[in-house]
Amino acid sequence: MSASLIYPVTIQPLSAEDGGGFVALVRDLPGCMSDGATPEEALANVEDAIACWIEAARDLGRPIPSPTPAELIPLS
Repeated sequence: MSASLIYPVTIQPLSAEDGGGFVALVRDLPGCMSDGATPEEALANVEDAIACWIEAARDLGRPIPSPTPAELIPLS
């Protein structure tokens, strides 16, 4: 498992109006998301988005939020 996947990821289906497929959201990293035709593809794609988000934050001297601990994530 990649270190970038220590961040919780939410995967949701996209509507047909939004192109279908799935979106993967990283709530701990504002604006960090990706999509894919399948949940697995969205998850694989968001791993790169997380790495890019962290790299950009470092380059800009911005803080990198800590991942939300798994025990604090609501299961709904």
